[in-house]
Amino acid sequence: MGSQQMLAGNIAAAMAWWRDAGVDCAFADEATAWITPPEPEPEPALGDDRPASAAKFSAPPPPPRPRIGGDLAKLPQNLDAFRQWWLEEPSLDGGQVSRRIASRGVVGAPLMVLVEQPEEADTDQLLSGKQGKLLSAILVAMGIEQDSVYQASVLVRHTPLPDIAALAEAGLGEITRHHLHLAAPQRLIVFGANILPLVGNDPAQSAQSLRSFNHEGGTIPLLAAHGLDAMVRPTAKAAFWRKWLEWGQTEEIGKQSA
Repeated sequence: MGSQQMLAGNIAAAMAWWRDAGVDCAFADEATAWITPPEPEPEPALGDDRPASAAKFSAPPPPPRPRIGGDLAKLPQNLDAFRQWWLEEPSLDGGQVSRRIASRGVVGAPLMVLVEQPEEADTDQLLSGKQGKLLSAILVAMGIEQDSVYQASVLVRHTPLPDIAALAEAGLGEITRHHLHLAAPQRLIVFGANILPLVGNDPAQSAQSLRSFNHEGGTIPLLAAHGLDAMVRPTAKAAFWRKWLEWGQTEEIGKQSA
C-alpha cells in the first residue's frame, strides 16, 4: 500500500513539474488520423465526360423565364389597341395589372421620348412627377410643344431596380421595338442607357454608336441620353444640351444632302 502511494505521489509530482514548465498536453511524433477519410467518389456513368464531383453535385438548370407578351405574332397592330393591350396583358408584369401607365401622344409625332419606367408618383399619366417637370423644362428650352411629344416607357409600371437584361431576353426588346414601329415618330430621344439594347444597340458598344432606330424598313433619328433622374446634375444637363445641338446640326446637314 505504501509503494502505491509513493508511485502516485511521484506521478503527481512529475505532472506538476511539466505543468509548471508550460506543457499541459501530450505530444507524439507520429500524426494520428482523428477524422475518417472520405469515401472514394463513384466513377461517372458511361458517356459522362464530367468529373465525378460535377456529376454528383450539379443541379438541374433553372426553368426558362416565361415569355413576355405571349405570342409576338399576335401583338396589336395599331397604337390604340396596343395601349389597351399594354394595360391588360398579364405577362407584361408577372400577372399584375395594377398601377400600369400607358403611353401618351399621337402616331407620327415630331418627337418621341422613351424612358425606362413610369415615375413612382404616376397614377393616371406618365411622367407626372419631378422627372416630368424636368422634361417639360427641357422641351421649353428646345422650343418644342409638350403636347406634340409622344411619351412612353419600356416598363408598364414603376419598378425599383428592374433587371432590364433579363427582361430583354424574355421578350421586352421585341415589344419595345414593336411599340416604336406603331408610334412611328419623326425623331426619338432615349433617356437611359439601359434602354438602348431594347431598341437594337449592342451592349458592348457605346451609346454614341447608335444614331438611328431601324425597324421593318423604317429609320428614325435617335439621340441617346442619361436618364431623367440623372439630369439634376449640371454636368449631365450640359452634356445633353451639347448632344442636342449637335444632333440638330447633323439632321440639318442630312436634309440638305437629301
